[in-house]
Amino acid sequence: MEIVSNQYKHCDVVKVTGRLDSSTAPTLVDALNKITTENRFKIVMDFSGLTFISSAGLRVLISTLKNCKRYNRGDLVLAGLSSNILSVFDLAGFTAIFKIFPDVLTAVGSF
Repeated sequence: MEIVSNQYKHCDVVKVTGRLDSSTAPTLVDALNKITTENRFKIVMDFSGLTFISSAGLRVLISTLKNCKRYNRGDLVLAGLSSNILSVFDLAGFTAIFKIFPDVLTAVGSF
């Protein structure tokens, strides 16, 4: 898994490529914690290069979403989900929890 994080004026964009499973989830936790400890709580997750996500990856996203939304500080939105990844979110019931956008530009514009 590869994680690339870019800080912009209104939000941070985190691009994840490869597999997000129990062995790679701690790396994502570290990357997201680094952003939130700097008091930046508006995050766009670019999943256009994501090929697989497990329950461990879903747990990371839920805990980060809770952290971002606490005290109305911000939000965690998702962009560029492939049909396979979108079906995982749909089966888990996460399409009702997360804001999902077709591309990063639209997701960044939501802030």
